[in-house]
Amino acid sequence: MKEPNVNIGILSEKEILFDLYGEFLSPGLNKHFSGKFKAKSAGGGISIQQESKEIFSGKEIVFVPNDLETESFLLRNVMIGKDFHWQKKENQRFRGSLKLIRENENITAVNILPIEEYLTSVISSEMSANSSPELLKAHAIVSRGWLLAQLEKKNRKAVSETISNEEIIRWYDREDHKDYDFCADDHCQRYQGVTRIVNEASVNAISETRGLVLTHNDKICDARYSKCCGGVTESFENVWEPEKHEYLSSVIDYKFEPEGTEIDLQQEKSFEHWVRSNPNSFCNTSDKKILSQVLVDFDQSTSDFFRWKVEYSQDEISHLIRSKTKIDFGQIKDLVPVERGFSGRIIRLKIVGTNKTLIIGKELAIRKALSPTHLYSSAFIVTKENVVDDVPGKFILDGAGWGHGVGLCQIGAAVMGELGYSFDEILTHYFQKTKIQKVYS
Repeated sequence: MKEPNVNIGILSEKEILFDLYGEFLSPGLNKHFSGKFKAKSAGGGISIQQESKEIFSGKEIVFVPNDLETESFLLRNVMIGKDFHWQKKENQRFRGSLKLIRENENITAVNILPIEEYLTSVISSEMSANSSPELLKAHAIVSRGWLLAQLEKKNRKAVSETISNEEIIRWYDREDHKDYDFCADDHCQRYQGVTRIVNEASVNAISETRGLVLTHNDKICDARYSKCCGGVTESFENVWEPEKHEYLSSVIDYKFEPEGTEIDLQQEKSFEHWVRSNPNSFCNTSDKKILSQVLVDFDQSTSDFFRWKVEYSQDEISHLIRSKTKIDFGQIKDLVPVERGFSGRIIRLKIVGTNKTLIIGKELAIRKALSPTHLYSSAFIVTKENVVDDVPGKFILDGAGWGHGVGLCQIGAAVMGELGYSFDEILTHYFQKTKIQKVYS
């Protein structure tokens, strides 16, 4: 196959401020543009203004750089970490073309560029460009495979649900975007342009793995990753659609099984022992040097993610669940794990309230319901305190891991890289029964 271009939606606002560094051509106008600009909605189109004067308008506007390597554009006030605790705005620079389109009443800025150029920023945005070379190469292959697999499955239905009087089960995958391939935030993959490329490490990692992906039975693997598995990775079918992928099966995140520990984490007693223990695991680290490779700036405000604790008063949890689910459960009497995955992540959770009892799932729906943003993971046990007339005054959640836990564990992979494991050893640890193959040169 030929290296494809990708279309990345960066931000969508009523007005967009942008700077063009170098000479950019707008096709059809036969004129080059450079400097500071504003894009505003105008009727059913887009007005491009410079120094408060309109210089031209159109339904869809594209700025193409003369030289991809040396020219770039800057977008101001780009939102990152949307709906997460690190949400903020920053200015970001990008290589490639800038396309401005109308989406309802907003203007959306889309970056068009070759996949390898895009991936150079992705692995720098998802983690530090100062990460070990083997981690960067492993992540490059994972991100490339995920990207190509999603392009193959474009236009599929990405959010599914089953609803009855007794339960609401939803799973969320990457939702298709109508006017571009991917967004630039955690919803798809973090992409922050050349803003994050601070040295040659990520450039070298992409160059040395160019065109390489993981395959299983001669098909590109839909490779997944999350921050920290908590000691055992989860299987694909327990997080998304009920379709088993052999290469996304659960694995113990270490070189051997922990001694004296029962790891059938689908069983409540075994999981409770596991979550209260401190097992050997690649992702069980507090080494700041290693963590800084994966937890870039705003992530580093998060700590204690291998094992974590969250406490809610009755007022807090009843209000939270009501606001997030739009269902009035009344006071919350209990949170009961109905089904756990192989990592102990809860797939189906029964919420017992004074007004209503309902089972919800899968893991992301549970995480959304139990946190103002996203709970670290759905791998937790519940302790109730100060119970009066069957109504607890306090809920304590003791949990493990950060994220869905499927595929590559980023912190575990960072530790493996520091321990001297090669990128292919990292990949075959997390994605078993796979091959590394080149799909374009």
